[in-house]
Amino acid sequence: MKDLSDSIYEWLYQRHGHGPSLQAVGIFLGLLLILSHGFALLRQHKLLPALTGVPRSQNIGTLFLTISFLWAFMVATSMDLGEFQQVRWLAQFALPVFYVGTLFIANDYLGARSIGIFMLLAACPVLDAAMLKSPESRLLLSILAYGWIIAGLFWVGMPFTMRDQIAWLQKKPSRYRIACLAGIAYGVLVLAAAFLYYAPAAAPAG
Repeated sequence: MKDLSDSIYEWLYQRHGHGPSLQAVGIFLGLLLILSHGFALLRQHKLLPALTGVPRSQNIGTLFLTISFLWAFMVATSMDLGEFQQVRWLAQFALPVFYVGTLFIANDYLGARSIGIFMLLAACPVLDAAMLKSPESRLLLSILAYGWIIAGLFWVGMPFTMRDQIAWLQKKPSRYRIACLAGIAYGVLVLAAAFLYYAPAAAPAG
């Protein structure tokens, strides 16, 4: 189990030369943005009213919290803690306690908090993929990741902000459409950058 955790960690966090390339991350995120926002735009009449229940949803919250717990436990198991290696067990013990406590005790706005935690975890691999890479267009990924971090911090610490943001979108449906179109446009930019600028440099002929 530790070997599996280490393999996933090295691949996800770009350790020892492993992990998805900048181009692969760009293609994945570009397609994800285009498809998710396109679907949201096409299903506006069903999804826009349904958004009201997301911040307090137990089902959505349980799903994202469980994924985030497994992800965080993998990180706690495999990351290099340096001189703190001996207290690794403390993090491995605390995470299940946090998971159970959040799921069954502090579960108000579970949907918003769990999505926020997931976004905070998801931002790091994106930043790792873009770190110190040469194309300036890699900033498209960095901006996206920092956007996730900012939103995640608000949704975890002040989850009612998700409720207020959804209410703001619902007040004028045109705002929802503009948000969807902006997501699609950003996805197109990321996808174009991935194909045009993120391709790995060819090895010199020998």
